[in-house]
Amino acid sequence: MAFPDDVLVEGERVVLHRHPHWRVLVGPVLAFLLVVGAAGYVSALARGQGWHEWGWPAVAAAVVVLVGALTVVPVARWRTAHLVVTTRRLLVREGVHRRQGIQVPLDGITEVRTRRAGRLAVGRSLVVRTEAGEELEFVDVPHVDEAKAAIEAGIGAVRGSRARPG
Repeated sequence: MAFPDDVLVEGERVVLHRHPHWRVLVGPVLAFLLVVGAAGYVSALARGQGWHEWGWPAVAAAVVVLVGALTVVPVARWRTAHLVVTTRRLLVREGVHRRQGIQVPLDGITEVRTRRAGRLAVGRSLVVRTEAGEELEFVDVPHVDEAKAAIEAGIGAVRGSRARPG
């Protein structure tokens, strides 16, 4: 799903568009495999038993609920989470049903840095400080150095265009 162009103002264009890192999908995929494997095992046990008439529909219902909660919902959340750098703003949108978003004008950003989530953690976060003193952290940003560079370049371009006379 591409970032919707209807949120952009006239003359604004997308410079960088990222979803959270694909690594956040490992858990939902493992949950899917575990649920389907367990369901197959329980269904095989039910074969030839006296409870197979009600056991198979119960297993199928449990699979639908568990796969929906442990796999479909997290994948939908990942797919609908956007970190977008435009020529004027930093936009963050998340949510499947209730969209939440943050918009920060590039000239309102005072500092951009990256942070490792932990000593052994592979993921890195993008940390943005605004003029209002707020610190916004975006976790598991893929190619975080590219995102940082795009924001810094955008800040320089916006501030440079405002410094030039008319």
